Amino acid sequence: MNLVADTQAKTPSQAEQAVPMELVCPAGSLPALKAAVDNGADCVYLGFRDATNARNFAGLNFDEKAIEAGIRYAHERGRKVFVALNTYPQAAKAELWQRAVDRAAHNAVDAVILADPGMMAYAVKHQPQLRLHLSVQGSATNYEALDFYYQHFGIARAVLPRVLSLTQVEQVIEKSRVEIEVFGFGSLCVMVEGRCALSSYVTGEAPNTNGVCSPPKAVRWVETPQGRESRLNGVLIDRYAPGENAGYPTLCKGRFDVEDDKNYYAIEEPTSLNTLSLLPELMRMGVRAIKIEGRQRSPAYVAQVTKVWRAAIDSCRDNPHRYSAKPSWISELDKVAEGQQHTLGAYHRPWK
Repeated sequence: MNLVADTQAKTPSQAEQAVPMELVCPAGSLPALKAAVDNGADCVYLGFRDATNARNFAGLNFDEKAIEAGIRYAHERGRKVFVALNTYPQAAKAELWQRAVDRAAHNAVDAVILADPGMMAYAVKHQPQLRLHLSVQGSATNYEALDFYYQHFGIARAVLPRVLSLTQVEQVIEKSRVEIEVFGFGSLCVMVEGRCALSSYVTGEAPNTNGVCSPPKAVRWVETPQGRESRLNGVLIDRYAPGENAGYPTLCKGRFDVEDDKNYYAIEEPTSLNTLSLLPELMRMGVRAIKIEGRQRSPAYVAQVTKVWRAAIDSCRDNPHRYSAKPSWISELDKVAEGQQHTLGAYHRPWK
């Protein structure tokens, strides 16, 4: 299947460069969707209540009644709804993912976010009216990869993995023929998105196929004389002193005994990406959308983060040369950041 024969890279026109940057916010529930819309999101992204999306937590996501209500609420206010179908179908259950594509089309969503090429081929053949976005789970980190998905499946946008520097993001945008969306705020992952199998070694379920890292059924909290312990399928992930903030137990963000009985975050510290200070650069290079991570978070989180980012994007758009991230914005986001701290992640590499 080859939708586009021309392989020349696209140079964005002035009109394309002038298109406003979109704010894409998480909606793990109908109240979260409304919180995002009410506080200034241009788009919300959500998932169905099954393994087709990468945030398949119990109590979250949308059944048929909720998604109809959510789409109506967003569209009546001029906002867009994207559906994340960003896990990888299993051979014995491919129909579940195919039905999810059909459900999204039936509900007239504004785009579906896909990672698997087979899913894209199904969408192009059976629901050709659907706008396709390449998920961060697709792990496309260069314009040649994006061009492959553009030629074969006609993707309109790609979400870049959080492993690229600002310079690399700009190089992708300069040569790519699709819109580029990047993560602006939220939890980080130590692995390249779409290729993480770490939690499967402990739980037997990979997030890329079962829809959740550290499935809730495997999570246990235990009070002990040494402190509160978090365990994943019986494996000790972390131990917290009285009054210490306790995060959700994921293997990559646990504390480990390493050499000489040193105990620390040996793989990755719990921290959130926050790129408010980079907004002028992201706008200048033509980033089409900023994505906020957190479909597993509360409506209050969604409201707080959306409100700050709406104000920041509007401020930067109106006066990019005088823009600076306000301390009050940083403070508000740190309150809901993982570990109550933030980082620029891979975007900023001072040693290069």
